[in-house]
Amino acid sequence: MGPLMQSAVPGYPCRRGKVRDVYDLGDRLALVATDRISAFDWVLPTPIPGKGRLLTALSRFWFGWLGEPNHLIDEPLPPAFAGLEDRTTLVRKTQVVPFECVVRGYLAGSGWKEYRAGGTVCGVILPAGLRESERLPAPIFTPATKAEQGHDENVSFEVMARAVGDATASELRDRSLAVYTRASRRAGERGVILADTKFEWGRLPSGELILIDEVLTPDSSRYWPADQYEVGRPPPSFDKQFVRDWLETTGWDKASPPPSLPDEVVTKTAAKYQEAWDRIVGR
Repeated sequence: MGPLMQSAVPGYPCRRGKVRDVYDLGDRLALVATDRISAFDWVLPTPIPGKGRLLTALSRFWFGWLGEPNHLIDEPLPPAFAGLEDRTTLVRKTQVVPFECVVRGYLAGSGWKEYRAGGTVCGVILPAGLRESERLPAPIFTPATKAEQGHDENVSFEVMARAVGDATASELRDRSLAVYTRASRRAGERGVILADTKFEWGRLPSGELILIDEVLTPDSSRYWPADQYEVGRPPPSFDKQFVRDWLETTGWDKASPPPSLPDEVVTKTAAKYQEAWDRIVGR
C-alpha cells in the first residue's frame, strides 16, 4: 500500500484530525494513523510513506511494555477495515482529560525559550545558569491546554488543578512523571535520550484514569541519539524537526497553504521515523 493521506471506511462516522482518522464504532473507536504530517499547525500536502504504520507499531510496543492501564482493545477489527490493520488501533471510549500531560527531562523547545526569558518553565522555577538541551535536576510536569486549532498553550499546574480538581491533577502529574521515568530509562538502555514527551489520559465510566491516544512516539516525544548529544545546542532528533527546518528555509509565511515537500526531505524524514523504531525497539 502506498502513502495513505486519507482512509475511507464506509458505514462508520469519521472525524479527521491532523494526522489520524477516528471512526466511531458505537461503544468503541478505531484510530487510523495516516501518513499525513503536520507542521506549524498545517497539514502538509505531502505524506511520509510508512509513518502511520511505524507510529502505530511503536505505540503498541510502549503500551505493552509499560503495562499501564490503557485504552487498547485486543479484538479483531471489523471487516470494513481490511487492509488498514497495521495502522489501525481499536480502543475504548473515555472522557478525555482536556490537558496534554507534558513531562520534560531536558531543557529544549518552548521550555528553553521560556527559561531564557524568565528562568521558569510553565511556572516551575529552575536553577540559574542552565544551558540549552541540559538535563534538568529532576523531570518536571508542565501541562498544556488541548487546542483543536492552533497551538496548545502551556499552563501552570495550578491552572490545571482548578479545571480538573486537585486530586485528579495530582494523580495525572504523579503517573505521568512515573511513566516518563520508566520510559526514559528504557530508551537510555537503547542509546536514546527521551528529552520530553506528552501523554493523554481519559476517564472510564468506572472513574479509572487510563493512558489514551498515542504514547511515546516521535510525534508526541522529543528523542535524541545519545551518541550525538551535547549540552549547549539542540541535538538531531527522530521526528519532524527535519521537516520544520526545511520549511523555515522556503520563505513560506505559515499563513497560507504550505509547499509540497521535495523527495529528499520525504525520504530523510521517513528514515528518521524508521531509525526511531530500530533504536527503541531493536527488531
